[in-house]
Amino acid sequence: MIKKLDTLILRSFIGPFFATFFISLFVLVMQFFWLYIDDLVGKGLDILVIVKLIVYVSTTLIPLALPLAMLLSSIMTFGNLGETFELVAIKSAGISLSRFMRPLFLTAILIGGIAFVFSNNIIPIAQLKLASLKYDIIVAKPAFDIKEGMFYNQIKDFSIKIGKKEKNDSTIRNIVIFEKRYNQQDNVLIADSGTMRVTPDKKFLEFILKDGWRYEEKGQRYSSNTDYIRLGFKEYKKVFDLSAFQMNETSDSSFKYDPKMLSIRQLNTTLDSFDRGNKKMFIRSNQDIASVLYFTKYADSVTTIQSSTQFLGKTNSFTNIIPDSLKAMVYDNANGQLHTVKNITALQSDEYLNKQKTFRQHEIEWHRKFTLSIACIVLFLIGAPLGSIIRKGGLGMPLVFSIIFFIIFHLFNTFGEKMTKESVVPAYIGMWLSTIILIPIGVFLTYKAMRDSQLFNKEFYYRAFKAIRNFLATFKNSKYLHHEEQ
Repeated sequence: MIKKLDTLILRSFIGPFFATFFISLFVLVMQFFWLYIDDLVGKGLDILVIVKLIVYVSTTLIPLALPLAMLLSSIMTFGNLGETFELVAIKSAGISLSRFMRPLFLTAILIGGIAFVFSNNIIPIAQLKLASLKYDIIVAKPAFDIKEGMFYNQIKDFSIKIGKKEKNDSTIRNIVIFEKRYNQQDNVLIADSGTMRVTPDKKFLEFILKDGWRYEEKGQRYSSNTDYIRLGFKEYKKVFDLSAFQMNETSDSSFKYDPKMLSIRQLNTTLDSFDRGNKKMFIRSNQDIASVLYFTKYADSVTTIQSSTQFLGKTNSFTNIIPDSLKAMVYDNANGQLHTVKNITALQSDEYLNKQKTFRQHEIEWHRKFTLSIACIVLFLIGAPLGSIIRKGGLGMPLVFSIIFFIIFHLFNTFGEKMTKESVVPAYIGMWLSTIILIPIGVFLTYKAMRDSQLFNKEFYYRAFKAIRNFLATFKNSKYLHHEEQ
């Protein structure tokens, strides 16, 4: 049953939560665009492509924005209540801080569940769409733009130079066009003036040239018997194909095997297939080596091994039983077999390491879907008691503490993921490293908040420092008096 106290705390929390969530999401989206700014600028992207890119990026960053919003909003909520002495009034009525935190704790669990649903069901689809769209944008050519006095060679087999462009960007003067035909020399078009326009479907560029000449040399390459043709014209139309500048839409299926595009069920299936593949690979490696080293088929024969050992013990050396005429051949065969085994094991080792790397990437994504959800609860357990201790509302002090703890969370999360990728620690340790470190901090802050600790009260530290200073001064004076008496 929801009581008035629960309604009060929820109303105080909802506003800061949505505000901080959209601010956090905006900052994270801007970070993405700054990262790919060089690939986006100059591509002539239309509004629809930009909107799709923003939607996909925002969707993939929601589970990361939720913990940050949970941390900042919980500090703001409890800080505002502490600053207006509402928290003191509630505690004086005999209501404990744990009872006061209960509705928001349940809300944090709900938000963590929403983050998990996003991570498991929605984000794989958004990541798939984002990967294909990002690839299309990156590989697309820069937008068509011919500048004055510079050769433009982005159109295949052509190099274009325009001496001057009028203000309307359509009328052009002093045009030179080199057409690469790979004959004796390039064909050349020269015109005094003309007009330039792109067709409405943006597939072709049309030049209507006036008062110019066309130079062309015909004949076999590397031959001196050629025909040189010069053609004058009053008006000449030249069309260029611009299809290479259009952004193609890559199929989503090209990226569907990336672990970021998989749900928990799909990741479980893939991880099981890796385990089965490792067992098959071990059996295959034994078979490949056994096909080269024939004596391995006698490895389980105890009688053969014992008899061979006794025989070698009598002869003192294996080389004594080989005739001199066969030693060179035996050594060559042995070296050849060892070289073959070395190549087989090297190839199998590379294959195994690549599979293990892919396996760890899938493990990382499996754990990430849970860690970001649990982070909402963990950061709430830090933010709520922290706000009740500092008793400051607004965006000043809460923002500072939020940035500090979120940096701690993000750094340890990044360190743990990197150590997992490099196989330094298992995935269940590396991906949960930030949670393991922050949970004791949350428990400690909750313990201090429930006992009205002055952990962040500057007056408390001032009094403590003053007491220490007085003690040191007294100790120094007593030591000086004792020295004077002697």
